[in-house]
Amino acid sequence: MQEKIIILDFGSQTTQLIGRRIRELNTYCEIVPYNKFPKDDEAVKGVILSGSPFSVYDSKAFKIDLSEIRGKYPILGICYGAQFLSYTNGGKVEPAATREYGRAHLASFCKDNVLFKGVREHSQVWMSHGDTITAIPDNFEKIASTDKVAIAAYQVKGEPIWGVQFHPEVYHSEDGTQLLKNFVVDVCGCKQDWSPASFIESTISSLKEQLGDDKVVLGLSGGVDSSVAAVLLNKAIGKNLTCIFVDHGLLRKNEFKNVLADYEGLGLNVVGVDASEKFFAELAGVSEPEKKRKIIGKGFIDVFDLEAHKIKDVKWLAQGTIYPDCIESLSITGTVIKSHHNVGGLPEKMNLKLCEPLRLLFKDEVRKVGRELGMPEHLISRHPFPGPGLAVRILGDVTPEKVRILQDADDVFIQGLREWGLYDQVWQAGVILLPVQSVGVMGDERTYERAVALRSVTSTDGMTADWSRLPYEFMAKISNDIINKVKGVNRVTYDISSKPPATIEWE
Repeated sequence: MQEKIIILDFGSQTTQLIGRRIRELNTYCEIVPYNKFPKDDEAVKGVILSGSPFSVYDSKAFKIDLSEIRGKYPILGICYGAQFLSYTNGGKVEPAATREYGRAHLASFCKDNVLFKGVREHSQVWMSHGDTITAIPDNFEKIASTDKVAIAAYQVKGEPIWGVQFHPEVYHSEDGTQLLKNFVVDVCGCKQDWSPASFIESTISSLKEQLGDDKVVLGLSGGVDSSVAAVLLNKAIGKNLTCIFVDHGLLRKNEFKNVLADYEGLGLNVVGVDASEKFFAELAGVSEPEKKRKIIGKGFIDVFDLEAHKIKDVKWLAQGTIYPDCIESLSITGTVIKSHHNVGGLPEKMNLKLCEPLRLLFKDEVRKVGRELGMPEHLISRHPFPGPGLAVRILGDVTPEKVRILQDADDVFIQGLREWGLYDQVWQAGVILLPVQSVGVMGDERTYERAVALRSVTSTDGMTADWSRLPYEFMAKISNDIINKVKGVNRVTYDISSKPPATIEWE
C-alpha cells in the first residue's frame, strides 16, 4: 500500500507546486478538492491545506468541517489554510494594510520546533495574501514572524497542527523544501520510497490486472506523455496495444517520419496516418484561434475513431493524460483554465473504457519514468509542443505554403539550439509566423516577404515562464540562417515577453 500525503485544494494557483515539492521528496501525494477528503484511506499519512483566492470571512469562501481529520492526521495549513485553521478556532483574520506579496525574511522563529529544523536564520520566504492573521486562539502558539508579518507561523499546542502564512512550495522560499520535508518525513513519518522504478513496477502490475487480455488503442502525438504511456502499456500487454499516430500536416519538419521510426525502434505496434489534406481543407480560410483548435480537435477525433474501428474487439482507449491535465480540467472554482486535448471528446464518441497510466504524474516525473524505462533521450527531453501543432504558431489562416515556411524556419532554430548546446537549457522554443510582410533587400533587389518571431522560454513547470537570454552570437547566426535558407522570410524578431502577462504560445 503506497503511503500518501493528501493536499486539500482550496483553489490556489500554487496547489500544484505543493504537490510537486512533495513528490520531489520521493513521497507520493494526491491533490483533491477541499471537500473530497478520501475517508477510510489507510494510506494517508498527513494533510496539507492549500491557499485560496478567497478570504476566510468571504461568504463564497470554501469551508469544510475538519473534525474528522483533526486528531487523526498531522495537518499543515498554507496561507489560506493557515488562516482558515486559526479563524475557525476563534482567531482573527483581517485585511492587511497593504497586500503582502513577494519576498520577505524570517525575522525570528522557534529553532527547536520540528517544522523549522534545518531552516536558516533570516531565510527568505514568499508571501502572497491580502489578509493576515492578527490574533490566534489561546491554544495556538506563534512560532515565526517576518519583518512585516507578526504571526507568520504557528502550532496548535499539544497537537501536530501547523499553519504558515507564507508559501514554502514556491521556489523563492529558500528553505521551503526543508520545511515541507520536516512535515512530511519527521512529522508524518513518510518513508520517501516513491520513485520512478517503484511507479513502473506497480503500474505495470495494475495494468495487467486492469486490462487482462483486452485490446487497447492509444493515440500517439510524438510528445513525451503519450510516448511513455505507450511504452508502459507495451510492457504490460504487448501486442494487445495498437498505437495510432495521426499526422495533421502541422507537425515539425520531418517529424512524422522520424517519430514513426522511433516508435518502431521501441517495438511498438504503430499505425501511421497521413491526414494532412483533410485538415488543410477544413482549416482553409479560418483565422480565429479557438476555431482552429476546435477544427483540429474534432478532426483528430474523427480520424482516430475511423482507424480505431479497423481494429477488432477494442475495449479500451489509452491516453497520455498527466496530473496537471486532471487538476486543471476539474478546477474547483468552476473556471476552465485550459482546454486539454487529452481529457475530452474521444471516450464519449468511441464508447470505450478509459485507461490513463500517467494520470498521477507531473511532467518532470513522466520524463524520469521514461528514462527509467530506457527510452531514447531525444524523445524524453523533447520540448512541449501544442496539440494543434503549427496551426497556433501561424497567426491568421493556415495554408500548406505557410506551414512549409514555418517548418523550415523552425527547423533552423531548433537544430541551431541543439548544435550550440542550448536545447536542454530552455523549456520550450519555436518560431511564430507573423501575419505581416516587410520590405527587405537581397542582393540588388527589393523584397517584400514574411516576418517571423523566435520564441524561447525558461521555466520549471510551464505555469510561469521567462524569455531565454540566448547568446547574441547565436541569435545573429540563426537570424542570418533563416533569412538565407528559408524562402519567403526576410525579417526575424525575438519575443521577450514573459508569462504572465503573455502566454508561451501566441494563440
